[in-house]
Amino acid sequence: MFPLFSLLLLLGSASAGTVFSAVSINGVEQGHGVGVRVPTSNVAITDLSSANLICNSNYVQPVSQAVLSVPAGAAVTAEFHRTAAGYVGPDPADPIDPTNKGPVIAYLAAVPSATQSNVTGLNWFKIWENGFNPTTHQWGSDLLFINNGSASFTVPSCLRDGDYLLRVEYIGLESATSYPGAQFFMSCAQLSITASGDALVAPATVSIPGMYHSTDPGIVTSIFGVSSYTVPGPAVFTC
Repeated sequence: MFPLFSLLLLLGSASAGTVFSAVSINGVEQGHGVGVRVPTSNVAITDLSSANLICNSNYVQPVSQAVLSVPAGAAVTAEFHRTAAGYVGPDPADPIDPTNKGPVIAYLAAVPSATQSNVTGLNWFKIWENGFNPTTHQWGSDLLFINNGSASFTVPSCLRDGDYLLRVEYIGLESATSYPGAQFFMSCAQLSITASGDALVAPATVSIPGMYHSTDPGIVTSIFGVSSYTVPGPAVFTC
């Protein structure tokens, strides 16, 4: 007899895809696809050396040229749904199949222009992560499902003025017991951050691809019977 939970995971893995396609700033929705490079597909990226790991690829055309104005210290929400079309009606697998498990992570990179097409060679820093809570046994993906696709975090208040790309990703771990197995879903949003105050800093950064490795415990792992989990990548930057 095939275990029911294992069957549910296999069925869920077929519809595991999710797409970050909209942003809210201080509670104000900016609109579907506005200022976000939305990939047409919710197919996972599994190659840690791929340039598509940066901001995904094959964007919905035309790519938005909007740049979202964000005060440093603002509350930002990234909105995920099962497909690039956003919310299209009731769906038990929207924004993500509830049997799928993994962390949700947000990064920023300073850029000369938020609408530039070239995203290689950028310097990224992590501003938020939601991994696994050993007390509630909830993953970041569980909260993403509970919150109807919303992942909310605060932009650090000590950042310098300028254009940035915001990269928010979900990592699916259903098949992550070996590499390649972890599934990466991400998009990038185009921001202009306005600083306030004098204590402005330049965070330590990492490269994408390059910050994740096939031997990282957060990349190769099992979601079964887990009591702790190490979110991959650098530490979260704080002011």
